Amino acid sequence: MNEFLTHSSAIQYQQISSGEMSPEMAAGYLRDQRIPLRGFADTLREMYPYPDLQFRLTNAFRETAGAAPPSVTRKVHNWLSGSSRPSDREDIFRIAFTLDLSEGQAGALLGLCTDCGIHYREGRDLVYAWFLRHDLGYQEARAFYLTLPPVPPEEERPETASDAVTQELLEAFLPIQTIEELRERYVENLSRMGTFHLRAYRYFQRYLDYLVRPSPAWGGDPEAGYSLDAVMERYLSLHMPSGKRRAGYTVTQKLIKRNWPNTTALKNIRARREDVSRKLLLLLYIITENVTDGQYTELDEDYLSLEDRLDDHWWVVNAMLADCGMPVLDPRNAFDWLVLYALTATGDQSMSERMEQVIEALYADVT
Repeated sequence: MNEFLTHSSAIQYQQISSGEMSPEMAAGYLRDQRIPLRGFADTLREMYPYPDLQFRLTNAFRETAGAAPPSVTRKVHNWLSGSSRPSDREDIFRIAFTLDLSEGQAGALLGLCTDCGIHYREGRDLVYAWFLRHDLGYQEARAFYLTLPPVPPEEERPETASDAVTQELLEAFLPIQTIEELRERYVENLSRMGTFHLRAYRYFQRYLDYLVRPSPAWGGDPEAGYSLDAVMERYLSLHMPSGKRRAGYTVTQKLIKRNWPNTTALKNIRARREDVSRKLLLLLYIITENVTDGQYTELDEDYLSLEDRLDDHWWVVNAMLADCGMPVLDPRNAFDWLVLYALTATGDQSMSERMEQVIEALYADVT
């Protein structure tokens, strides 16, 4: 498995799989920022290793209508100094066009900054990906996209039966060679497009149903069930401090706490008013241990070593994330590192208990 990791990521993975780190030690490891976090600036420089990087980005973003030159200069400087990263998907696509990045590189940047790569069921992503694929410019792509009819709101479109619709749309648009064909195919598929990730929602539904009506083995009553407030309090809080307070937090503490789910998010996602986040999907995997049907899994066997067990989870989790169009696990991502640590739970300790112990120790000085 380690052949798919960079050298520093492989070191992180090996430290986790050794099983020699207690939850308190893990919390200290995170608190002291001993993880070489994968930054936006370093990643971008790997993709574009030329000295005019800041010059090209600054000039490109100054072309935006109403953009104040000092503000643009400061924003680009902050990105490249590592003090911030872009969070607007439009900005990230513009960076990709400006630096002549590939479609794959654009997807990797989107995943790094927004936890979701190119979403081929979302109209803008689909169009911009096509223009990147054909080595055309941002302004041309933007102008073309603005002439297209809007995608109908989620509630006005028929329920899509197939979770494979995103892949089907990608394959439908791959052979297109002209802008005229692109427009025609886009209009033909308007009713199949949307912002939310269908596959992620299916995983969310499966996991949430299991928590709402837990098995007696979990000490629950499947007939009575739990409310979403109870699910949040009982399973998903994991001793994470509530509220929006960030003062005094380290970078790692901020990254792990950022976008932690709450009851409102669960309700909005279930009602299809909000998309499933990557963080929530990983938390649900940890809490349920990916066992929602009671079927036999080899991961239950005692003969598996800790490293074998972690390797198996690595493949299963990454398959799920890739299936949802999300970046795979990265040991140089603070939250992913915590997920991988939780996956090493053994004996009577559950993965969620292992994660909860680290979180409790990690935030003990700020709660």
